[in-house]
Amino acid sequence: MGTRYSPRMIVWINGTHGVGKTTTSRLVQERLPDARVLDAEKVGETLMDVSPSLPWTGNFQDWDPWRPLVVETARRVLDFAGGTLVMPMTVLVEPYWREIRGGLEAHGIPIRHFVLHTDAETLRHRIVHDAVTGPSPFRLGYVDRYGEAARTWLHAEAEVVDTTTIGPAEAADRIAASVLGGAVPRR
Repeated sequence: MGTRYSPRMIVWINGTHGVGKTTTSRLVQERLPDARVLDAEKVGETLMDVSPSLPWTGNFQDWDPWRPLVVETARRVLDFAGGTLVMPMTVLVEPYWREIRGGLEAHGIPIRHFVLHTDAETLRHRIVHDAVTGPSPFRLGYVDRYGEAARTWLHAEAEVVDTTTIGPAEAADRIAASVLGGAVPRR
């Protein structure tokens, strides 16, 4: 998992909905040289705006165009701007992750894959008591799906950062230090 730091790379921050990917990603971006955040969810939102609508499957990740568009968008942004892309996005379906990772690797883009993890009880508590979004049935609906992915493939495919007892700033410090090979991240 230890791809060396490259000035042109992707730091993918995975984990279930509500675990803190967006907040942590912004903090990771501040700690890495020449980094930008690219939220792959925006690609899904663009597909959701197609009119008339694409056939709904329950999740835009199930649409065949989403995964290659994420790869192509990331590649094009890196080709245009260089640097590091920090990409927060939940991907819990193993073939989808393999397609995205394979597409990025085919373009010679180094990728570091991190998973923000917390135990199910702590996660449910955070979701129910979220002061910003409030309780979210959508997020709660993914807790068990995340647990299954974590047990069967996800944790083996990534560097796991346990956030059960740490906040986003410490998680970002750990990710940035890992990406930078133990160097102290900038702030």
